[in-house]
Amino acid sequence: MPRQDERKSPPARTTFPPPQPEGLAPALIRNIRTLQERRSAAERAASAQERVAEAITRFTGSMAFVYLHVVLFGFWTLVNAGLLPILPKWDESFVILGTSASVEAIFLSTFVLISQNRMAAAADKRADLDLHISLLAEHEVTKLVAMVSAITERLGIETEADPEVDELRQDVAPDAVLDEIERSDHS
Repeated sequence: MPRQDERKSPPARTTFPPPQPEGLAPALIRNIRTLQERRSAAERAASAQERVAEAITRFTGSMAFVYLHVVLFGFWTLVNAGLLPILPKWDESFVILGTSASVEAIFLSTFVLISQNRMAAAADKRADLDLHISLLAEHEVTKLVAMVSAITERLGIETEADPEVDELRQDVAPDAVLDEIERSDHS
């Protein structure tokens, strides 16, 4: 029988998981509420025409709309093909059905485009905000690199990053980056 000190013990844990937060951070909660308020304000600011177009687009993008069309077009087809003789045929060549479907498609595509334009405008606003936040974060990181670099120089500490530090200390010029991207795209 092995002695107590000879038994294998589980390996010692050198790290412990960080404590889990009780809930969301106050800043995150504030940001979520701000975004919700902005979306609600944008919905309230929408014109009556935009709200109607959005409601129509929402309905036409649903399975209820598909089921409604299956029933209506199926009924139309069965009656006018003579397979359901409960009513007299009114569109034996299906020209009225085809014309109705074409007119419906014209209007539905217009409503979808109106909704897409509204969504694109909102996406452009979010992209602008993302760009501004990214530029601010990049500027802050650049300043932090400069500060840490100054501290390491003052303390006489050499790091592997020293050759890159001068480049990292420089702020990014967004207009120069965009100009280069545009030149690359045209090449």
